[in-house]
Amino acid sequence: MKSYAHFLLIFILAFLAGMVMPWWSVAVVAFLVSLLLGLSPGRAFSSSFAAVFMLWLVLAFFIDVRNDHILANRMSLLFFGFKNPIVIGAVSALIGGLVAGMASLSAAYLRAKKPA
Repeated sequence: MKSYAHFLLIFILAFLAGMVMPWWSVAVVAFLVSLLLGLSPGRAFSSSFAAVFMLWLVLAFFIDVRNDHILANRMSLLFFGFKNPIVIGAVSALIGGLVAGMASLSAAYLRAKKPA
């Protein structure tokens, strides 16, 4: 149950933070939420990764549809040599998920560390 709350809290707060802050604000959100909610490191990573991955994939899809896939087609042609806007959306979602997952994993390890 805690994992679902963790997922939803990161999903919502990352979306709100992304409206007014830079892209790396997802790391700050994931770190703070994972620091407050005590999850195991594996669950913290997977929950944060999934939340930001889904968020960025949905946002990339809506932005891509609004501009008729022009930018995503050009970027995929530049990076991969073929036109496929889905690949660019998946790669950007993977990067965001990894950033949030690593921040959340850091917070979980910090919380689990016992004072000497």
